[in-house]
Amino acid sequence: MVTFKRRDTNRAQSLRKEATPAERKLWNCLKKRQVKGRKFSRQMPVGPYFADFLCRELNLIIEIDGYSHDLQQRYDERRTMLLEANGFHIVRFSNQEVMGNIEGVLRQIEEILDDMPTPNPSRSREGDL
Repeated sequence: MVTFKRRDTNRAQSLRKEATPAERKLWNCLKKRQVKGRKFSRQMPVGPYFADFLCRELNLIIEIDGYSHDLQQRYDERRTMLLEANGFHIVRFSNQEVMGNIEGVLRQIEEILDDMPTPNPSRSREGDL
């Protein structure tokens, strides 16, 4: 029998309440399918980690890196390698990028979304697989 680990929803709720100004600013742009009609969730448990923003249908994780990430680069590299090995695509922006150029950040996210494969390709549209 398969056993499932309970998701740490209390920790996720705490992270949402303690969001940085940059995370709040980007969330205001991502919520309610405002970017390319894609659904994003924030502070979602993904394995042993929490993704700042996650688009489940595309396995896309968006991370906002502040000063603390400068101090834990090795941890972030291991985390990225593990998540990518499990099929996730990780995109990182700095707090400074989000706070100073939200339009540019959103444009980059839109381009990434445009370049990603469709989650469930139609046989007629994608060719007979």
